[in-house]
Amino acid sequence: MIDAPALSIVVPVFDEAENILPLISEIEAALTGVGLGYEIVYVDDGSRDETWQRLAEAQARCSRLRIVRLRRRCGQSAAIVAGVGAARAPLIALLDGDGQNDPADIPRLLDTLPAGVSPAPLVAGVRRNRQDDRLRRLSSWIANGLRGWILNDGVSDTGCSLKLFERAAFLRLPVFDHMHRFLPALFRRQGLDVIVAPVGHRPRTRGRSKYGVMNRLWVGIVDLFGVMWLQRRMTLPDIANGERK
Repeated sequence: MIDAPALSIVVPVFDEAENILPLISEIEAALTGVGLGYEIVYVDDGSRDETWQRLAEAQARCSRLRIVRLRRRCGQSAAIVAGVGAARAPLIALLDGDGQNDPADIPRLLDTLPAGVSPAPLVAGVRRNRQDDRLRRLSSWIANGLRGWILNDGVSDTGCSLKLFERAAFLRLPVFDHMHRFLPALFRRQGLDVIVAPVGHRPRTRGRSKYGVMNRLWVGIVDLFGVMWLQRRMTLPDIANGERK
């Protein structure tokens, strides 16, 4: 176990047994030489395959790996909340567990983060040359367009899981199912900046997708208008510099 990591890489997974060992190896390779103490926090979201066994196997050889196991499937947002809550570092890198995000992009997100800025902005990855089928790209394009039009969050691809943010800022966000789809809007709601960074995208080579057109495109409509309501109801304190004597 490492002491006081500066970065926690949070990876929620559900039935991703085939991807566990290869992706952890890639994360280790990507962070080698970066000069930043880190830990890897996997959250097993009630998997029914051998995900837990593969994680235990990986933990035996990777001292940086920590595992959170949920008793039942709670959904990606709940798994992310559990992982960020368990993380020990002040800075979080969020990574999908299906292997389509490239861990080599994490150092690039770190380089994008402006030095000396507190609180730090959210750095949101935007996928270039997406390796999904045409129907999935179309549904994502429609959902992103609708969300951007209503919320004006300034991010063209909130479906990209690869993000970098301060743990403390995330823990102040309202928690609800599918909140992970709206992180840029929720961070802006707190008065924080959002920076967009291009990242790679890879075809899925192991396992199978847990999302289809219906649960990507339609399930978030109610949440979309809920986030719009939250934006309109948010009032940030206007604090003057200095203290009154």
